[in-house]
Amino acid sequence: MKLEEYFQRIGFRGFRDKADLATLKAIHKLHVMSIPFENLSIHCGERISMDLELIFNKLVRSKRGGWCLENNYLFGWVLKEMGFNTTTLGANVFSSALNDYVPVENHLINQVMIDGKAYIADVSFGVSSQVLEPLELISEKDQPQAPGVFCLTNNGDTWVLEKSARKPEVMNPDFAKSTLINRKEKYAIYKFTLASREAEHFRVQNDNLQTNPFSLFTNKSICSLQTPTGFRALVGWTFSEVTYKPEEGVDLIDMRDVPDDEIENVLREKFNVLLTNKLKSRNQKTSYTI
Repeated sequence: MKLEEYFQRIGFRGFRDKADLATLKAIHKLHVMSIPFENLSIHCGERISMDLELIFNKLVRSKRGGWCLENNYLFGWVLKEMGFNTTTLGANVFSSALNDYVPVENHLINQVMIDGKAYIADVSFGVSSQVLEPLELISEKDQPQAPGVFCLTNNGDTWVLEKSARKPEVMNPDFAKSTLINRKEKYAIYKFTLASREAEHFRVQNDNLQTNPFSLFTNKSICSLQTPTGFRALVGWTFSEVTYKPEEGVDLIDMRDVPDDEIENVLREKFNVLLTNKLKSRNQKTSYTI
């Protein structure tokens, strides 16, 4: 595994030997705009592995995307190779179906220390909840970014990440009542502690998320990529292009359904994703919003 290959993958041309905040912000933003958040392997008959070299080959050399256990594991390796002081953390994602956080740590994130300050780096949550740049680990401070205003709150040993969003404005009236649209003004994303985790800690969840018939990821095929003006998402057969309009207080959402025979073209043209095996798109009635 070579850092130079990763830098080429995300288009990073800055200084490789500067473990500073500006560099962290730069590679974080380039990653989320270059490597999709996606679970398509599950729906292509492929196994998602926690082997770092396999992840590197998939995300970097094969120009695929991955979910958090792949993207953030890879990103943590990159940061350590670059000389950043990095710690792997585990998070419990908020489930709207449960109206609570899931009881196990099913999300991997990275804590980075720079000049005595801590930051949370997360390059793989996807859609409108994706942070473009690392968040400073400071309690109850609004941290505005293009997707909305993020805020971390410390509750003793636990930290909670929330987001305040803008009003969604759906351009295609046929999708005005789509269940994929998040209409909450403020919502929780996940909670976490600062306990250090190893990759082994996530192996059970990595297997469960891709095999459990009740898992979000076995019920929906998802691909999401951030853009300079918003993000794109393909959930099942529904393609969405979202444009952030902070000056107007809205997010413009253009949605359309994609026929099976056009799915591969959409993945290639909109996400730069080339699949080796045939994708069987899936969009069961499981709670999920973009």
